[in-house]
Amino acid sequence: MAKREQVRPLAPAAKRQSSDEEGTCQHHKKRGRKCFKCCVFVAAIFVALVTAIIVLRFTVFRVKDPVIKMNGVTVTRLELNNGTTPKPGVNISLIADVSVKNPNVASFRYSSTTTTLYYDGQMVGEARNGPGQARARRTMRMNVSVDIIPDRLMSNPNLNADMSSGMLSMTTYTRVPGRMEIVIVKRNIVVEMRCSMTLSITSQQIQTQKCKRKVYF
Repeated sequence: MAKREQVRPLAPAAKRQSSDEEGTCQHHKKRGRKCFKCCVFVAAIFVALVTAIIVLRFTVFRVKDPVIKMNGVTVTRLELNNGTTPKPGVNISLIADVSVKNPNVASFRYSSTTTTLYYDGQMVGEARNGPGQARARRTMRMNVSVDIIPDRLMSNPNLNADMSSGMLSMTTYTRVPGRMEIVIVKRNIVVEMRCSMTLSITSQQIQTQKCKRKVYF
């Protein structure tokens, strides 16, 4: 007599459904973990890039103040009567040796510069120079020729007394507006310098000089 073939009973439907749900849930969990790891990786890269940009912004790409300096002033034309009083109608000129030091990794491009000369609080001369540039980490020097307006100088009531003392106190104001571009950093810069000086009438040279500098962004 042939043995009856044993038939394995089918699993209940509820059990099969539970098994399917568990598989789907595990699949979603795996995808969720992958998405989380991906988000963490992207966030880490973003933070690293931002940190690198900030570090470069305040180190390599940081805009440093250009340094302006008055190296000296020379009188080129000064004719005197009796060695004390300027001759009427004679022009007086000064040459100011001005340097601009650029400590940055990019060129400092400036527009027209101005140098103004004051005596006893009154403007008696002015000079203008054309645009130029101070190369990266270089110092550019320029000779600024200032022509003094004789009428304004001669009309000052304190001139004769100062000339008789042999010393003439004057003030210069130099302004250099420019622009600095370092990769993504662009900035307008204005460099100013005020110098008070004492001019010897006999030697026609500057005896004392004191300068103050300011930089505006």
